[in-house]
Amino acid sequence: MKIGVPREIKTHEYRVGMTPHSVKAYVKNGHCVLVEKGAGVGSGYEDEEYKAAGGAIVGDKAQLFRDSEMIVKVKEPLAEEFPLFKPGHILFTYLHLAAARELADELIRRKVTGVAYETIELPDRSLPCLTPMSEIAGRLSVQEGAKYLEKEFGGRGILLGGVPGVQRGKVAILGGGVVGTNACKIAVGIGANVTVLDINAKRLSYLDDIFGSAITTLYATDANIEYVLRESDIVIGAVLVAGETAPRLITRQHLSLMQHGAVIVDVAIDQGGCAETSKPTTHSDPIYIVDNVVHYCVANMPGAVARSSTIALTSVTLQYGLLIANLGLAAAARANEALRRGINTIDGKCVHPGVAKSCGLPYSEYVA
Repeated sequence: MKIGVPREIKTHEYRVGMTPHSVKAYVKNGHCVLVEKGAGVGSGYEDEEYKAAGGAIVGDKAQLFRDSEMIVKVKEPLAEEFPLFKPGHILFTYLHLAAARELADELIRRKVTGVAYETIELPDRSLPCLTPMSEIAGRLSVQEGAKYLEKEFGGRGILLGGVPGVQRGKVAILGGGVVGTNACKIAVGIGANVTVLDINAKRLSYLDDIFGSAITTLYATDANIEYVLRESDIVIGAVLVAGETAPRLITRQHLSLMQHGAVIVDVAIDQGGCAETSKPTTHSDPIYIVDNVVHYCVANMPGAVARSSTIALTSVTLQYGLLIANLGLAAAARANEALRRGINTIDGKCVHPGVAKSCGLPYSEYVA
């Protein structure tokens, strides 16, 4: 199979879909890998490293798309890339179609097979290709929230860890999954006063066992959400419903309950955000203020630590990409149920129930 690795064009996105190690693995399996010139520079990989691994460097993005059967990316394609796709193309990347109806329509109209990292789902309901980026985003969420809590950025001017004789800052984490757990690790490590909310009793019990008296766990009821919004300096949105838009737990009216200069870090923004007032931002313009509450809603947080993120991501996506390349998509989907769940669009149809529900699209079951 011919596989193309384009340079990412999303604002301040420095990750790349393959490392030279990944390219070497594809080539070893008999595949041809085309890498756009400069695609890996943001993650610290030079063109010569890709050539040494057996890849071919292509200077023209349009040619790369024309000559490739599968496109391996990190982030969803932007509007200027839509015309580069042709019927039958396999697009293997993060798609987050539940919050991107226009992109879903384009993939369907152009008959592109969209395989989304974030909906590849194992029998235990874990998301292997989303997990590493969720771990990174969770850890970054506290780091970024602490920065924008500073007075210079419109924050309350609170030091999360406090100092002797001064109260520690309060962090509320909505969602105790991978993002929430990793956010909790960093917040506890800093010395903040941490509360985690979730709807799953077993998850709360697990977190209580891990962190003990270092955190408070609460059920994510309306009353408890309102309570932590009133009390917290930083609120981290870490909720996820695989393939669907994130539930809106924070309304515009809730902002009036929050302290002036409090910070919302909405890690769920890729899936539409868990706050009514959330809208995607970029690393170059990461925050805005609504009703005296600072909003940080960067849609590609792990891109800030591109080297670590690229290595973590490609370490888990490689096996699924190779499966597609070695067997072809249909046989790969038959052989691996988790990969089958990753298919969002194919042959002009939406074949993921969560995406169809969130986008208001007809759902067609995919039979490999």
